[in-house]
Amino acid sequence: MDPMHPVTSLFQYLKMLSQNRVHFLKNRVGQVYDLGDGLEWIIFREIHIDPLPNEPVIPEVHFRPRFHVTGMSLRMNILFSLIPIPFFAGLPGFRSKIWLYNLATGDFSGWYEWVTASDAEAYSTSFAAKFMTKRSTPGSVSFQIIPSTKS
Repeated sequence: MDPMHPVTSLFQYLKMLSQNRVHFLKNRVGQVYDLGDGLEWIIFREIHIDPLPNEPVIPEVHFRPRFHVTGMSLRMNILFSLIPIPFFAGLPGFRSKIWLYNLATGDFSGWYEWVTASDAEAYSTSFAAKFMTKRSTPGSVSFQIIPSTKS
C-alpha cells in the first residue's frame, strides 16, 4: 500500500503507539513560541515520535503551515485538530509537531520536523494537508519548508 495513504499512516501510527514511540508532551503547552514572523504564537499541543535505531535522529527540515479556520471557534478547532493526528503522524519521515494559534489574528500554525525535505514536500500534498486546506478560509493556507538548524 502507498506509504502516503491515510490508512497506511493510521496503521503505522497504531504500531508506533504499541511500541511506546509516540509522546504527547505537555511541558510547553501555553508557552509563547517564536516563528520569526513577529507574532505571538501559543503552543496548545506537542507530539514527538522516537526514531527507530536505523533512522536518522536529527530531522533535515521543518514544515510550517499557516491557516485560518472557517466557521469554528478556537476551542472547537483545538479539539477538532485531534482527529487528523493518526493520518499524518504515521507518514514516512514525521518526527514531531507543535500546534500553535495566534490570538490577535485567529490563525493557526504548526511547526513540524521531517527527516527529509522530500518527506515534508510529500506531506504538503497529503490527505492531512488537503483536509486542513478544505476546512480553512480560502486563500489563507500557506506552507514553508525550512532547513533545520540543529546539528
